[in-house]
Amino acid sequence: MRSFTKIHMHFSDLPIVPPQSATRWSSPENWAAVPGAGGQTRNGRKGSPCFTIPPGESKIIAEEGSASGTIRRIWMTLWNIRADEQDKWHMALRGVRLRCYWDGAETPAVDSPIGDFFCQGLGCMESFENALFASPEGRSLCAYVPMPFRRGMRIELFNDATIQAGAIFYDVDYTLGEVHAPDVCYFHAHWRRELKTTLGRDFELLPPVEGRGRFLGACVSAIPDTANYGRMWWGEGEMKAFIDEDGKFPTLCGTGTEDYIGTAWEQGRYAHQWQGCPVVDKKRFRYAFYRIHGPDPVFFQQRMRVTMQQIGLYHAYHLPLIHANKVPFADLDGRQIDPANPMDPKLSGTLDRQGDDWACCAWFYLDRTENGLPPLAPFQERISGLGE
Repeated sequence: MRSFTKIHMHFSDLPIVPPQSATRWSSPENWAAVPGAGGQTRNGRKGSPCFTIPPGESKIIAEEGSASGTIRRIWMTLWNIRADEQDKWHMALRGVRLRCYWDGAETPAVDSPIGDFFCQGLGCMESFENALFASPEGRSLCAYVPMPFRRGMRIELFNDATIQAGAIFYDVDYTLGEVHAPDVCYFHAHWRRELKTTLGRDFELLPPVEGRGRFLGACVSAIPDTANYGRMWWGEGEMKAFIDEDGKFPTLCGTGTEDYIGTAWEQGRYAHQWQGCPVVDKKRFRYAFYRIHGPDPVFFQQRMRVTMQQIGLYHAYHLPLIHANKVPFADLDGRQIDPANPMDPKLSGTLDRQGDDWACCAWFYLDRTENGLPPLAPFQERISGLGE
């Protein structure tokens, strides 16, 4: 039997060919990944490399009815969108959703807009590479996350957008024949968004899930409220992971948003193996970033919930704007300050924020095929404000 850690191939495994193992690729040239049946259209001369999905329709892109195996890689691209057609990227990356079902489950373990799932936040396409996802030139979507199944799988794309999803090229690369040990869990992904965060309530990167598993990380998008807070730094909130029997206080607690993704003193654009911030839109003050828990696993045995506090850093010159807009103000150190009349021009501190726009795709493993989390938000909610 293969252990949980051996699902992902390492360099030392490259010469090993396990007995009874088989490799399959599902693509528009061989939808069912049938042995010896690929590339038959137009006599094998690139007769069927892509397809389209009309609005409101779906397409199964990989399926195995009764076998055991592991998804090893998913690659795709769609449309041929120019740099000056960013509105179409919003429609594509937030409008087309990826759904994955394991072992005949009725509800998907993965149900996410394709952009956020593949670590492309805010409906943007950026060139980047990390340990599990990549877009070599900002024109494709690649995932190398191991996704095991025991009795079959189904992967489909659903077009929620109001326009046709065109020129979809893809392949799903997987192996068959693995006998997964009991400690091998199923891969899940959950997407959620709050268009306006609530004062004093932490944003949930991962709502509560029951079972045994591993929190793998998240791709997060943030559109801070500049109308009420100006360009005040918004990322002082701490990441918190509530594990198993945790109550009011968590077992894992970070020190700040940019700290959680491995940088410090606010954040710029970078893309590293386990953490990064591929999108920094300074003009519109928007950010998309990720953290992957690879070398630092986050395990849970009974339940898990992960949050990010909504805390900002203010200086004296921010206070008149906050006061003029009647934004609730409470210094987290308990100081009594009149926002309209700050006494000390050097004054600074932290405060709870509200009204920011946060979205997140959380990746995790779970010991069951269904996670019980809320369904994906409607299309219009997913793309609201992205083109502004």
